[in-house]
Amino acid sequence: MPKKAKRPCRYKGCPALTDLSGGYCAEHEKLIQQQYNRYGRSAESKKRYGYRWRKIRATFLSINPLCEMCKREGRYINATEVHHIKPLVDGGTNDFDNLMPLCKSCHSRITATTENRGRGL
Repeated sequence: MPKKAKRPCRYKGCPALTDLSGGYCAEHEKLIQQQYNRYGRSAESKKRYGYRWRKIRATFLSINPLCEMCKREGRYINATEVHHIKPLVDGGTNDFDNLMPLCKSCHSRITATTENRGRGL
């Protein structure tokens, strides 16, 4: 199956072409993530999702490489996100039995529905 055509990087003035899902070239993707972590996350969130979480996440994804929701539907899509079944804010842990491997779209869908449910939307 052919790949999608590369697009210009979304970073202002960058002439590089990219096929990354975020729309930025590899150099600017890292810069955007750093800015998000510095300015977009709360101090409490930074503590929860630091170095230890990244190690747990990497280990979990290496053991469980397929999206759990897609696998239930008979599709075999690589997992890129790790979802907490019981959120850390509600007393959940980083134990493997509280984690679920998901692709980006499934994780976004689950996160949106659980966040909306919590706000009464």
